[in-house]
Amino acid sequence: MKTPRNDGESSSTRNGPGDVRRFPGVRDVALSAGVSTATVSRFLNEPASVRPDIRARVESAVRELGYIRHGAARALSMRRSHAIGAIIPTVDNATRASKVAALQKRCRERGYNVLLALFEYDLELELAQCRNLIEAGVDGLMLEGELHHPALYQLMEKRGIPFVNTAIYDPRSPHPNIGFDNQAAAARLTEHLLDLGHRVFAMIAGPNQVSDRASGRVKGVRRALAARGLDLPAERTIEGPYRVQQGRQGLRALMSGKPRPTAIVCGNDVLAFGALLEAQALGYRVPQDLSIAGFDDLDWASQLPPGLTTMALPAREIGQLAADHLIDSIAGQTVTHATEVEVRLILRGSTGPAPES
Repeated sequence: MKTPRNDGESSSTRNGPGDVRRFPGVRDVALSAGVSTATVSRFLNEPASVRPDIRARVESAVRELGYIRHGAARALSMRRSHAIGAIIPTVDNATRASKVAALQKRCRERGYNVLLALFEYDLELELAQCRNLIEAGVDGLMLEGELHHPALYQLMEKRGIPFVNTAIYDPRSPHPNIGFDNQAAAARLTEHLLDLGHRVFAMIAGPNQVSDRASGRVKGVRRALAARGLDLPAERTIEGPYRVQQGRQGLRALMSGKPRPTAIVCGNDVLAFGALLEAQALGYRVPQDLSIAGFDDLDWASQLPPGLTTMALPAREIGQLAADHLIDSIAGQTVTHATEVEVRLILRGSTGPAPES
């Protein structure tokens, strides 16, 4: 294999015996467009600095030749890859998907690409994915939550790679973060139910052991209840994955116990959808017999009868802010250590006054 030069010259690869493929380089584009290699380089790095008529010729040559810049060579010459890494637990959550989409959109606007990796709530896997992205040459990294493998933080510090934790807000944290106070948001949701007269609460929560966002929401519910002289006992707390089926199973288990709760707070909307479906299947009227609340404000929250009371999270704003934070950090600019975004309580038909005893 011929090693590509840093100036973007053509390269070749050997796929098999006697099979050598040559890829077009900057000189090929320049020759086809009838311009200098310097002009092609200016077009590739700062298109607006090239005259429109010349830019059109170079664009045509790039398209006809199928020219693509060699990423490794470009990164070596510029000491940057212009790529941001994002490590998230899963992609089966619409709120998280919106955050990543907004991150990518803002990065593209500012000349960066996004490389995505999943860790499925496995901190060892997250550490491995972090190493993979660093090996791929990312210039910065977006993470989710504060809870990560200690070696991940050590690695980022040693490598000097900017990173930001998202979906949390803690100005006391030693690590940069963008998001909201999960505990305070859950407490606010619980206070709404308390103000409706509910006194027997239960919760269907996310995976507390591996998600500080999930555990923060449980703490928030308990904090609000404690302030009114109430509690959330272990037997009325169900923990599990963010699945509709988990919400259904959790609701069934909670309603089989004594005393039966009149208000159920769910760790996210997906769990709440499952709880709503199971409540209806068991013959409970929502909210006359039972109030159910969620977290996220997914699209279905306003569509699934009777409409889900929930906390609306500004996922897209978090993604945009994360992109700006990382790119500004890479450029050596001063950035805010902790940025809080607003969460809103959305009242719909799934919550109402506590039923009379």
